[in-house]
Amino acid sequence: MGQDPGEIRQDIEQTRERMGDTVEALGHKTDVTGRAKEAMSSRVDSVKSKVTGTTPDSGEVKQGAKRAAGMAQENPLGLAIGAAAVGFVGGLLIPSTSVEDDKIGPMADQVKEKVKETGQDAMERGKDVAQQAAQSAKDTAQEAGREHADGLKDTAQQKAQETREETGSTA
Repeated sequence: MGQDPGEIRQDIEQTRERMGDTVEALGHKTDVTGRAKEAMSSRVDSVKSKVTGTTPDSGEVKQGAKRAAGMAQENPLGLAIGAAAVGFVGGLLIPSTSVEDDKIGPMADQVKEKVKETGQDAMERGKDVAQQAAQSAKDTAQEAGREHADGLKDTAQQKAQETREETGSTA
């Protein structure tokens, strides 16, 4: 019991400071939404900085054109296939004439309907998969958050008990 009251006060003050730091750290760890917002903000800033740095200047455009011309000379078959694909897509986008409608109209309508149905089925399956993935991610994040919060709560209780014991033994 031979401690000076000034030393005891100093010990108490140091303990309070440590507890304050611990409480602040626990508060930060339990603020999952705040930390998620900070992480998203930093990622958005990172993407923005990458995008602004990717705009090509005139020298890069010229170099790309030269590279494309070189590839066309090295691979004329690939160029022909690409041109045919562009022509095919262009032909689909241009309205049909009455002669085309008379000659291949019913068959073209069947093909278009089949493509439309197939596209809708694929889109519905994609939506289902995306919803399942989102729900799974949400469930996993919630469970991890609960576990993390429980662990933090236990740690906080332990620290509080240790602090009570320290202040009880110094008094």
